[in-house]
Amino acid sequence: MSTPAERDRFRLAMGRFATGVTVLTTFAGGHDHAMTANAITSVSIDPLLVLVSVELDARFHDAIVDSGVWGVSVLAASQRPVAEWLSTQGRPLHGQLDRIPHTKGPETGVALIDGALAHLELRTTAIHPAGDHSIVVGEVVSMSSHEHPGDALVYYRSRYQALP
Repeated sequence: MSTPAERDRFRLAMGRFATGVTVLTTFAGGHDHAMTANAITSVSIDPLLVLVSVELDARFHDAIVDSGVWGVSVLAASQRPVAEWLSTQGRPLHGQLDRIPHTKGPETGVALIDGALAHLELRTTAIHPAGDHSIVVGEVVSMSSHEHPGDALVYYRSRYQALP
């Protein structure tokens, strides 16, 4: 078990790792669910696999487990307000995507954020326990990306920034 000081040092150290910013989406219990995430990794090219790390206490956790399908929208720098809104603790579940332009994915029906640099739709193939998170692995069933993408939204040192 780590101490509070160790957790703070770990967060500081991991904050030195620049990551892209995504929105994860799924549909469960009659509602769209979404969260901002930077814990996403490509795993395999054959088959096409991606993993995400989702906190057990997050309401998105149960939704992604129950649904079995999910989406990833890689955010552009101009979509910082989307990232901030969907990382707000305690935001209402019902209607959380009402003010965010989105389209339902053609394969899974999950919400995909309009204007994102890239979209993936996935079907869950495995879920692995990992401390206070679950690692969710999914096989890509649909993908798209802009031919002429804009600047990327990145997260570095606990701040959103643009990367040309």
